Parts: sequence; C-alpha cells; structure tokens
Amino acid sequence: MKLNLLNQIYSLFSVKKNSYLIESNEDILFLNQVLTSEPILGIDTEFNWKNTYYPILSMLQISTKRKVLLIDCIKLRNLNFLKEILENKEKIIIFHSSRSDATVLSTNLNIRIENAFDIQIAERFLVGGNNKNYAAIVEKYFPIKLSKSETNSDWLKRPLSKEQISYAADDVRYLINIFEKQKKKLISINKFNDVLNASKKEANLGNQDLYVSRLAKLSDAKEKEKKLFMWRENLAIKKNIPSSFIFKDKHLKEILKVYKSSDGLKKLTNLIGSKALAKDIIENVSK
Repeated sequence: MKLNLLNQIYSLFSVKKNSYLIESNEDILFLNQVLTSEPILGIDTEFNWKNTYYPILSMLQISTKRKVLLIDCIKLRNLNFLKEILENKEKIIIFHSSRSDATVLSTNLNIRIENAFDIQIAERFLVGGNNKNYAAIVEKYFPIKLSKSETNSDWLKRPLSKEQISYAADDVRYLINIFEKQKKKLISINKFNDVLNASKKEANLGNQDLYVSRLAKLSDAKEKEKKLFMWRENLAIKKNIPSSFIFKDKHLKEILKVYKSSDGLKKLTNLIGSKALAKDIIENVSK
C-alpha cells in the first residue's frame, strides 16, 4: 500500500508543469525559444465548429516536459513560425485523437503534422476495445479525475475564464507522460512502430481537404451525384457555412431524380427550401 501511494505521489509530481498564457506579441519570442529546442511536444486545440465550413481555432495548447503553453489564437494572428517548428521531422507530436486536431491545424494555420503519436491509438493497441476518451486514459495512468465542465463552453468568447484556462492546460498536461509510459509497453510487445504508422495515417486524414473523406463515403455514386456534391462543397466554402446548411447528403439522389422533371423547380424548392438555390442546382448540374 505504501509503495503504491509513493508511486502515485511520484506520478503527480512528474506532471507538475507551469502554465503560460501566450496572448501578446511579446510572448511569441518566449514561445519560439521554448518550442525550438524541444524534441517532444503535446498538442491539443480548442475550437468552434458550428456555423462555418472550417473550424475556428480559439486556442492552441502545447506542452513540453516542464511547461504548458496556451496560445490565444483569437488575439494572436501571426503564428506562421509555428509551421516550421511543428512540421519538423525531428520532433514527435503527441495527440489524443489526432485527426480532429490535425484538421483544425491544417485548415487554420496551414500546418500538416505527420510525425504524430496518438495516445488513443496506442491505448487501443495495448488493451484493445473501443477508443478511450482522454479523461479515461489520464485516469488509467494517474490518480486524477479530470473535469469535463468546459467541454462545450464558448471558446470564442473573451476573456477566457479561469476554468477554461485550467481545462485547456489539463488537456495537454499529461500527454507526454502518457506517451512515455505507453512507449515502454509498446516496445516490449514490438508494437511501437505500428502505432507510429497508424498515428501518421490518422493525422494525414485530418491534413487532407475536408471534402475528400466526405466524398469517399459516396463510393458508389455516379458522376452526376459527385458533381452535385462538389458544387455544394464549393458553395459552402464560398459562403463559409456547413455544407449541410445547403442540403444534406441524404437529398443528393432525390435532387437528381426530380431536377429534370417538368415541375423540377417546384419540387426542388420544396425539398431544400430555397427557390434561388433550386435554380442554381438546375443550372449547374445540367451543364
């Protein structure tokens, strides 16, 4: 019992890290100096993705072995220097659920990370079963129960609350320590490189254009259906709205059935709720 308690105390001490809020141009020099020399970085993002085609990045959290850096991406717009640092093949970037964060980074900062290690994928290799959420993985390796109170809070609102800042810091605080524990176990069963390869593949899914994975779901679609799909995607990008706001995937086949009929305009208008949009569909799909 005493040994177990000592191990728990040591575990908690090992993840004690100072947090720094990066929100001014003066902070960027410090951020650059810290990140450049670090071989391993943990990354998470906070964002809003409700009414736009692309997610809106609010905060980029980066952890090192000793620090947690919380970058306010609403206040700081010139973060181009991060691309060279995070795409550096000599570094390894630790994620939980890498595809989601890779999507946010690629669409907002043009950063495409391939040198990833995903602790969610690693845990699946180690114990099997379904994907584990971040809090569950943290609790497995540390005697800590993370709060989920800020999961759905408004990350675009400023100023950020103390609770939001604490939540954001905890989202990356444990990544590197979990990676180190998982790495030892994976090496012992000769699965470490398998996890690296699977993590890279998952991150690359996030690096690609959003329409690619969506279009792949229409593998049996005919050319007209794909054409209509891409017309909708391009319009959604132009208007910066979710493509489902124009019409949902389930309407693709039905639209193609009715648009050529004598009362196609009326039927399309009833289906998607916009006469102007119905006219555009008939004009563009008919080409």
